[in-house]
Amino acid sequence: MPTPFTPPGGPSRHRPPIPTKGKGKGKTHISLGVKRHRKIIKDTIYGITKGDIRQATSPALRLARRGGVKRLSAMIYNDIRSALKERLRTILADCAAYVEYRNAKTVTVTDVIFSLRRLGNPIYGFDPDTYVVRPGKNAAARIRR
Repeated sequence: MPTPFTPPGGPSRHRPPIPTKGKGKGKTHISLGVKRHRKIIKDTIYGITKGDIRQATSPALRLARRGGVKRLSAMIYNDIRSALKERLRTILADCAAYVEYRNAKTVTVTDVIFSLRRLGNPIYGFDPDTYVVRPGKNAAARIRR
């Protein structure tokens, strides 16, 4: 009886070809259902990075420097994020009240101005009461409007 052919190097080096059917060389597997990538939900306040807080123009760092702070602890960044989140929550709650009262779906600049004025921190330069026309080449066009 003839012996089966064994290639040089032993039988472990001889592997039968993998049928691919022209769809690439990737791993073939049988899937029972569609697997989707599950998004990890994280708090979006962490989009405010440590570098954003440490930036020289940051109000938090300017306030700390004015108070005589030389170095910022690692724990202060989460405190700043939580304070910022609470402040935004109060402003946006007022904005939502103004939007609901108008029966609208879009928050406008005037909603933010009114809510900041109600909270005691008015912002100047956006509403007609505090708008100042700066002299320039288009000053006459601005006055006519």
